[in-house]
Amino acid sequence: MAKKRIGILTGGGDVPGLNSVIKTVTYRSSEDNIEVMGLRRGWEALTHVNLDDAESRRRYLMPLDRENTRTIDRRGGTVLDLSKQVMANLSTLGIEHLIAIGGDDTLGYAAKLSELGVKVIAIPKTMDNDVHNTEYCIGFSTAITRASDAIQRQRTTVASHERIGIFRVFGRDAGFTALYTAYTTSVRCVVPEYKINLDKLIRLLIEEKRANPSNYALVVLSEGAEWEGYQVREYGEADAYGHRKKASVADSLAEEIKQRTGEETMTSDLTYDLRSGDPDFVDKLVGLTFGNMAYDAMLDGKTGLMSALVDGRYDLVPIPDPALGPRKLDVATMYNTERYRPMYANKRGLPVFLQRVS
Repeated sequence: MAKKRIGILTGGGDVPGLNSVIKTVTYRSSEDNIEVMGLRRGWEALTHVNLDDAESRRRYLMPLDRENTRTIDRRGGTVLDLSKQVMANLSTLGIEHLIAIGGDDTLGYAAKLSELGVKVIAIPKTMDNDVHNTEYCIGFSTAITRASDAIQRQRTTVASHERIGIFRVFGRDAGFTALYTAYTTSVRCVVPEYKINLDKLIRLLIEEKRANPSNYALVVLSEGAEWEGYQVREYGEADAYGHRKKASVADSLAEEIKQRTGEETMTSDLTYDLRSGDPDFVDKLVGLTFGNMAYDAMLDGKTGLMSALVDGRYDLVPIPDPALGPRKLDVATMYNTERYRPMYANKRGLPVFLQRVS
């Protein structure tokens, strides 16, 4: 009797904690005599692989076992890096169940495959933390830890030059990464969910700088942050989901401050630095747990579900409807639109990550 085989697919960028998911699923599969096939380069593996070509198989397929996943959870990154073709390739590969790991784009397609009858279990993974139906996505905690550490280290440099420090972090459509970084470092932030008034932001930063004995001020920007009248500039070719890279809003803000006030700034793009290195405790814990939950769901024959945190508890929830798009910050309860800072009051009774699922 042929062995049962499952596939693990990761989409989007690498995040710390991702390899913990891959390892735990592989280890538990080996105990149950189930083969695991790693599908590299996201959904491209199932649309472009030529199963009759050895080079194509090497490019897109990576059999996973205890030996080649033994130490992967000790580092960051990912070791794996349409519909009719996808269905055909899944069938030819003998993959009976697929575990899809990614953000709203990757999981949106997973939801469509589930509707077509493919057995799919999803795991949310994005530093933007913007997947619906869960309060947490793998990679988010490490991103905040890294960003907070970088800002605290760079305070002395910004202060010694007596400048305004501008930090850019992830968040194309949602401001979770910027707001939670600002929350833990007690600085101002600008998020995509709310278009700020530029004159007001600059005034607040200048006032803060002059009131500071060290004569500096800091602000954190989501990559998708905007102000009234600002035109987002994009460049490069669109990715598989139609997204082009956004020009740095931090550089644009620095130019505006210089032109309007003559004040010198110091910009720091933290985005890709947040991806590198080892996951922190939270991402290891959640990654391992999400992976085990997905594996248990697969053994039970479940499909169309996603590992999640809901009200601070682990649960299985429906894979989000792609039509919903990214999850957004609740500006009314999370963002002070007068001071351009996180809201710190009225947190009693909230789950650990402060905003319930939506």
